[in-house]
Amino acid sequence: MRAAEFPYLDATGQAYLDYTGAALPPLSLVRGHAERLGRGPFGNPHSANPASAASNRALEEARAAVLSFCGASPRDYVVIFTANATAAIRLVAEALPARSRTPLVMLADNHNSVLGMRRYAAGTGGSCGVVPLGADFRADWGRVAEALDAHAAARGPGLFAYPAQSNASGVRHPLSWVAQAQRRGWRVLLDAAAYAPTGRLDLGAVPADFVPLSWYKITGYPSGVGCLVARREALRGLHRPWFAGGTVLAASSHTDWHLRAPAPEGFEDGTLPFLLLPDVTAAVSWYEARVRPWIARHTAALTGRLLDGLAALRYPDGRPAVRVLGPEGLRDRGPVVSFNLLRPDGSVLDERIALDAAAAAGVDVRSGCFCNPGVAELANGMTPEVVRQALGRGAPSDVDGYLRLLRVHAQGAVRASLGAASNAADVDRLLQVCADLCAQAARHPLPDPLAPRLGC
Repeated sequence: MRAAEFPYLDATGQAYLDYTGAALPPLSLVRGHAERLGRGPFGNPHSANPASAASNRALEEARAAVLSFCGASPRDYVVIFTANATAAIRLVAEALPARSRTPLVMLADNHNSVLGMRRYAAGTGGSCGVVPLGADFRADWGRVAEALDAHAAARGPGLFAYPAQSNASGVRHPLSWVAQAQRRGWRVLLDAAAYAPTGRLDLGAVPADFVPLSWYKITGYPSGVGCLVARREALRGLHRPWFAGGTVLAASSHTDWHLRAPAPEGFEDGTLPFLLLPDVTAAVSWYEARVRPWIARHTAALTGRLLDGLAALRYPDGRPAVRVLGPEGLRDRGPVVSFNLLRPDGSVLDERIALDAAAAAGVDVRSGCFCNPGVAELANGMTPEVVRQALGRGAPSDVDGYLRLLRVHAQGAVRASLGAASNAADVDRLLQVCADLCAQAARHPLPDPLAPRLGC
């Protein structure tokens, strides 16, 4: 399949290990898009002419395909198409009832797109709680339940948001938390953007209220298409603060009145990317037939190979050369491995040195905190008090200024994530890059890119 669908990898000599950033597009989906457009016109779906009717049929097929992918019944769920998972999350956040002072509880292990919901919750006067992670980068249900009960005491249950899989540590948080929170009366937003590419999502068994997805993270194509899979009953509790073309049945310019379209159209924004939505249907078909049967085993095997290889990297005196930020085994984890390379004295090697070395070797990985500050803060011992004290010393204008206030050299790590086209040779190339850097560090000190700016 790698040769047939992803020949550009070996043709360019790249080892692509950034699937959590974006999956790679298979050639058959890209060619299928061009062939479909060549067979006849597709018009703006907000009409009834033949070209528009073709788009509307394709739109409904795409909704049905997404429901099938998620194991969701059309009686219980609808699919709202958005630009990406972030837009799906924002849709929920902005539609929280303004008068209810809805409380919001989330894990520290959340993408910034979820953490940003706090701004909307604060605007409604609702309380917000963040459940910290344990030393193993996992969260404890007891602490989650305690937070839910504490925030429900004043205004009643609200919204609980957490990722099915961490985009930073690879931890897979228990899907059973969905039902446990719902039994307490809470709605649940389950961020499945990092989980869905390799984990099976069955909303019949795990009836989350809101599930954001980005399709480019699952099959690489189409990009620019995300969706919110929402329970019909939960959606009735949201109230959008604005409307746009396609979201209303009627409106008046003379008075502030409109008649909102029913879901899902009432929650979508203007004209959908109607030329791309048939690609979602094709992507689901391709994934179910070509990828689903083996992807979990395949990526787990490669993740194990990477974890074993990193654990074996040691300095001559036996000291470890790598620190993994997350589980060191395969239990309850996805194919995402974030790590720091260490100097012989145990200090962290700035992740940008590793990123530059990997790029020079044709290995695609990612560095930074991956829009997940909770994991980075835990890894660097940044307790809430440490962060508050740092921000009390000044107002940073850039990342380096923030790090200077925190008095740390680096906040991030290196992240490798595996997918359908990954193979053992890709993993071994990354391990060789890490081994070479450790060998250099053992011979002489490697530069600290931040040292001049930090005055260290």
